[in-house]
Amino acid sequence: MQLSEEDEDDYNLSLSKFESMLKTNKVLFFDSEEFEEIILHYLDMGKASLAKKALKLALEQHPKSTGLKLVQVEMLVYDDKLDIAEKMLNELFAIEPHNEEIYIQKANIYSKRDNHEKAVELLKMALKYTDDYADVYNLMGMEYLFMDNLELAKESFIKCLEEDLEDQSALYNVVYCFEFLDQNEEAIEYLNKYIDKNPYSEIAWHQVGRLNYGLKKYEEALRAFDYSTLIDDEFLGAFMEKAKTLERLKRYEEAIESYNRTIELDDPTSYALLRIGKCHEKLGNKALALKFFNKTVHEDPLLDKGWIAITDFYVRQKNYKKALFYVNKALSIDNQNRFYWKRFATINKEMNLFEEAEFGYRKAVEYGDYQLDTWLFWVDILQFQGEFESAIQTLLQASEYFPEEYEVEYRLAGLYFMIHNDKKGKFHLSNGLRLNFKNHTLLEELFPAVWLRRMVQNAIKKDKK
Repeated sequence: MQLSEEDEDDYNLSLSKFESMLKTNKVLFFDSEEFEEIILHYLDMGKASLAKKALKLALEQHPKSTGLKLVQVEMLVYDDKLDIAEKMLNELFAIEPHNEEIYIQKANIYSKRDNHEKAVELLKMALKYTDDYADVYNLMGMEYLFMDNLELAKESFIKCLEEDLEDQSALYNVVYCFEFLDQNEEAIEYLNKYIDKNPYSEIAWHQVGRLNYGLKKYEEALRAFDYSTLIDDEFLGAFMEKAKTLERLKRYEEAIESYNRTIELDDPTSYALLRIGKCHEKLGNKALALKFFNKTVHEDPLLDKGWIAITDFYVRQKNYKKALFYVNKALSIDNQNRFYWKRFATINKEMNLFEEAEFGYRKAVEYGDYQLDTWLFWVDILQFQGEFESAIQTLLQASEYFPEEYEVEYRLAGLYFMIHNDKKGKFHLSNGLRLNFKNHTLLEELFPAVWLRRMVQNAIKKDKK
């Protein structure tokens, strides 16, 4: 509820008067509405003991106040004393059967008991007696969310916004429902109608931008983020999304400006610093790119994307010694990061340090990298080292993740032929030819000695027919 300036002054006066009373132990009189505001203020602040103290004094001064008793019920529900709260509500219902707050608090109790259908029934009853339709529709929307009924939740939040265009939580929730239901186009259509009624809603423009970005409509997204940041020139999230959109549009200098605005509005985030570095790299500003990548890891040494950016930067320059230096620094901070280990392996492979490369690929897989190319790089190094049995075991492990992959099958065929297990060699060669005959020359590239064997050539000729 938005208080007028005069009400705000009265509210602050009541609070300071109450806190002064607590310090002096001198009992002062407050009307019941003042007490309600004081109690709810302390509840909102998470100061439950002060709220209880205020409630105790309030009920001593106004023992028959329904409003205060409903606040007491709210506190009982908050403390999970649901049976006592329900008993009190039944007593209040006998006195004031048309008080919407009684239905709302009863709904709250049923919601806490996970009986959301009953909670919705009671909220529908509250709609008959309330003047604050927006609040009740919002509560109904939340109950439908608990029930995973996203369509009815969406309808409720839309009704809430029809009553109160400024309810930002309902606006976020209605967009959430549209997205969950995979109705992004419909969400944009709804938000455009909402903007017709409330054109200065930076939240609505931001959501339109976000949804268009998700649909890869970057020009439309940028237009929406522009409006959002014009309405609120301190809207950090909109500036961040605008920067990402400008990157997608390859407008890197403008993207840097927008990322810099986020840094002006708040402390620099490692994400913004990283993206500024990426933009500078795209613009060919290598020194500046490196400067921002270093700032990224200084700001957040645990952000793997920062270390990866520096490592990849040096890999692209073919400066493998520097790349290895930085990936080792990253591993000293987090030696269970599969992305670091894969880069460690790749860099060592480029430097012809095959033992280290094999170790890196093994560690990458150990820590959860099950990408096909990781398995294949690892196996090819094992084969190069003459570790045929280890290579076979590794490929059999890989085949659990890639059961119908010709690159695995041709390698298994070649390795089995190399250890003179012709039966298994023929089996896997047959699988490879079945899966992808066109690329059967992979066997020649990886196993030239095996390729020349008559048994292999006959199998290929037979399959070709």
